[in-house]
Amino acid sequence: MSESKLNVTLLSARLAADPHRVLARPFIPGGPARIRAVIDRVLALSDAQVATLLSTVVADYQPRHKDVRRTFQKNCATALAWLESPVELFDDRRLLAGAYFTSEYSLEAAALFNPSIVLHPDQTGVAEGACRFIMSLRACGEGHISSIEFRTGAIDAGWDVLFDPLTRFVLTGIPRADARYHKRTYSMKLAEMSPDQQWVEPILGQLQAEFAIADLQGAIETLRPQDVGQVPFKETTDDMLWLARSNYELDFPADSELAERVVFPVSETESRGIEDARFVRFTYPDGHVTYYATYTAYNGFHVLPQLIQTTDFRHFKMSTLNGRCVQNKGMALFPRKIGDDFVMVSRLDGENIYLLRSDNIDFWNESTFVSGPKYPWELVQMGNCGSPIETDKGWLLLTHGVGPMRQYWIGAMLLDLEDPSRVLGDLSEPLLMPSPAERDGYVPNVVYSCGAMRHHDHLIIPYAVADTRIRIATVSIPELLARLSG
Repeated sequence: MSESKLNVTLLSARLAADPHRVLARPFIPGGPARIRAVIDRVLALSDAQVATLLSTVVADYQPRHKDVRRTFQKNCATALAWLESPVELFDDRRLLAGAYFTSEYSLEAAALFNPSIVLHPDQTGVAEGACRFIMSLRACGEGHISSIEFRTGAIDAGWDVLFDPLTRFVLTGIPRADARYHKRTYSMKLAEMSPDQQWVEPILGQLQAEFAIADLQGAIETLRPQDVGQVPFKETTDDMLWLARSNYELDFPADSELAERVVFPVSETESRGIEDARFVRFTYPDGHVTYYATYTAYNGFHVLPQLIQTTDFRHFKMSTLNGRCVQNKGMALFPRKIGDDFVMVSRLDGENIYLLRSDNIDFWNESTFVSGPKYPWELVQMGNCGSPIETDKGWLLLTHGVGPMRQYWIGAMLLDLEDPSRVLGDLSEPLLMPSPAERDGYVPNVVYSCGAMRHHDHLIIPYAVADTRIRIATVSIPELLARLSG
């Protein structure tokens, strides 16, 4: 980091990508014919061959995965579900077939970056003046597929950060088959997509106020026209199922550690990645707390703004953000309501910072311009670096700016507590910037954060360096506020 007029301290704690952290994912080598061919070859093996092969593969991969046998069982079932007619596979032969339908994926092989940090929901046994935290990270592996990982640790009374030790195991969540959809919310989002209304209303008419995806599939089959080449029907129902599958819930085993849990793409909308989660600890007026995160679902062609909801980081609910003001990347929710509204900062036009307001966290149709590029280090575009942090002087918002040679810098501004669309002050120079020693990596010349955290009178800022590693900076909040309001 180049010298700053503010006293910004870089901590010794760092995180770097670890290619040894691997998922065991389903591997489907082709369509039903290929799957059946593999199964037939496994069936042709003798019992002795099956026993020897399975013993070898289990011994080789058991140290790399928490329960490799259960993984083989699950991935065999995934492959068999592709077949129209049932196949009988039992015991060791079923496990061995599952091994052939499994591959490893190194989550962080390409990059580990864009962190956000929140207060841990469990502060039991924490020393006086310290706190526990959860940090989310964007991990990127083969094919540039992004997922969300987590780290835990503590911040002591002197603002130093210590990460908890990691196991080498990682696991994905299990989608809930009984997830329910609210028909009213679903219909409102569907209307934004403008599908052919000839079929939408009859299908929705088959559904209750709350429904499961199986109910939607049943309604579609009930109304499917005899003419199988009916293009409008297929296009409409594809859209309806696509939307439903974009809203889902994940559960992780109770015996898994938080840092072992990975939110990996599940739906078609995020098949190429879950990008830049901005977590916030949100407190409702009655005092109850929910953790939310906005993220960008990417399918290789289009982005879709999404919302994560959790209270325990074991059960996650993913839902689509709706409305004309959530059509781009980089939204961050305020940590509480202002008046009766939920409030977000957004870069809805890809260039400037806007304030969004809504009485419904799922729908956003009201926006106000807040600020645009004005300093040399942000003349290309600017946006937020996570959720605003409340102080007695105003909302402290970390920003990012893009300057010459596509350098990313981190700045700050102060927003009015009651009317956050009003800027009280900003930094004319960056708070953090790429240094000559750390500018090289997966994406050169970038420092970027998806969310900081207040600890007493200091700001704890985790940030990515060149999309390759994570560093942490601290700055005095009173000193920063004095600069912003001076």
